Amino acid sequence: MKKYLVYILSAGVFFNACNSKIELDKATAGDADFSNYIAIGNSLTAGYADNSLSRSGQEYSYPNILAGQLKYAGSGNFVQPLLPGNSGWPGRKLELGYKVDCSGNSNLSPILFPGAQDTLGSSASIGHLNYNNLGIPGIKLAHIAIRGYGMLNPYAGRFFNNPSLQSPIDVYLNNMPTFFSIWLGNNDVLAYATAGGNGNINGTGLSDITPTEVFTAMYDSLLSQITRYGAKGVLINIPDVASTPFFNVVNPKGLELSRYQVEILNNAYAQLGLTHITFQEGSNYFVVEDATLGARKMKPGELLLMNIPTDSLRCGGWGSSKPIPKDYVLDLEELSNIKIATENFNIAIANFATKYDLALLDANQYLKNLSSGIKWDGVTYSPSFVTGGVFSLDGIHLTPRGNALIANELVKTINAKYKSTIPAVNGTAYPGIKFP
Repeated sequence: MKKYLVYILSAGVFFNACNSKIELDKATAGDADFSNYIAIGNSLTAGYADNSLSRSGQEYSYPNILAGQLKYAGSGNFVQPLLPGNSGWPGRKLELGYKVDCSGNSNLSPILFPGAQDTLGSSASIGHLNYNNLGIPGIKLAHIAIRGYGMLNPYAGRFFNNPSLQSPIDVYLNNMPTFFSIWLGNNDVLAYATAGGNGNINGTGLSDITPTEVFTAMYDSLLSQITRYGAKGVLINIPDVASTPFFNVVNPKGLELSRYQVEILNNAYAQLGLTHITFQEGSNYFVVEDATLGARKMKPGELLLMNIPTDSLRCGGWGSSKPIPKDYVLDLEELSNIKIATENFNIAIANFATKYDLALLDANQYLKNLSSGIKWDGVTYSPSFVTGGVFSLDGIHLTPRGNALIANELVKTINAKYKSTIPAVNGTAYPGIKFP
């Protein structure tokens, strides 16, 4: 995802709350051994936020927050392959600032961080330590057995001792964990969604939905090996893409028309023979590309991607006189493909939690619950873009406060499964989105 929505926002007052009182001297490990905790996952695990990876994002990653709490019950040091700075890698990160749109208006919007790009981010020279945070941006479950993966994904090369020969599974096992968390599988369906459904529903390409049999085989292989010597852990399932702002910020029925504009558009489409496209005064669904009809209006339930160029909507006629390109639309069939795959993957993860007697965090249900708001330490969190406090400016990855929420859900899940008494973290101590 290279471009992100320049969206009109109103600055708000950020949250204040009292600090939680946490009893740290009574923490116990219960049936688990946290002495060597490793985190396996993708960009969410690595600490990716605001459309990039940075040192501060890594330091606020949910595994690092969780590891800080596990220390009260005997966990060792949690070492991360930290980047040298905060500009962002592989591209500059986003921050909240003011941008002039095509109409000449200055709006509070996500803009590129002004610092230089982190050119050292792809360095593979540091890969000689056993790191605990093994989150790799972009990785799919379908990739974990690929030898030489460290050469294909530069960030992975940062902690692969032999990037040209090792597979991700090799690296996971080299660390000899006593406890692990696994949040893999998001990209096996998310990549298809962020590409506007321009991929196969049973393929291993970058924009494809991974076949369920491949997903299941890879997950089973990983768990059978990592639990072989008694390691315990927690699995995290895959959230529905519709739970994230990236697919909900742009209103599909956001085309506001006057009576004069309605008359012009209706006449224009009638002359083109596209009589199925008509408009009315007020709110209308946008017009999008269609493989069969050439163009049509969006249907209820379909979604627009957040990276759609809003200047094209505002001044370029997209969605009214020009159909929105397919790359920015998820139609009902594509959403059905995403839903089926997510359900199949989550069923497999739940079955593996039972098979290997591991804890399971239902992140899918948790993020759905956020839609009605969740209170923690007097602060209400929601999936609302910017003001909800959970999602960063890219609309998919989490803020530090969002990561603290996930860490606390993991604490509750681990305590319930392993009879441990790990303390919760004070989420209000972590920052959200910074307003200028």
